Amino acid sequence: MLYEQGVVVAVAPDALWVETVRASTCGACQAKSACGHHLINQQQSGQRARLRVPVLSTSHYQVGDAVTLGLPEGALMRGALWVYGLPLLLLFLGALLGTSLPVTRFDASAVLGVSGLILGFVINRVLSGRNGHNQAYQPALVPSGDDGCQVIQVQPAKK
Repeated sequence: MLYEQGVVVAVAPDALWVETVRASTCGACQAKSACGHHLINQQQSGQRARLRVPVLSTSHYQVGDAVTLGLPEGALMRGALWVYGLPLLLLFLGALLGTSLPVTRFDASAVLGVSGLILGFVINRVLSGRNGHNQAYQPALVPSGDDGCQVIQVQPAKK
């Protein structure tokens, strides 16, 4: 599960609007001097994102409350696979199909490759509209642990 801290900025009847601050983890990485992500994160670190988080009851929350959002890692991986993998797969399949056709007037592999790429984008657009309310791809509020339980620290025995 991927976790992100946020603050409630608005309360709707069936959802909360939560604002998160994009944090960079590049400070703990040893390879940041040779990494392009470090440069990107320097530019984007501190940006705020507003998310609509559906909840069953909004009576427990008010503007300014700190909350923790969770997103299953599998949802992120499946989403990335669809968004990046499908258009690339269709691009390569279209290019391979174009090379097998006996067309000499134009480059069929380029035309069919770009057509496959565009088809992949269109399919993703349709699927994102269809899966936009799927709970498997939505962030959810994670319990904060303020349930009255006591935290016990276990330390190794001294010899």
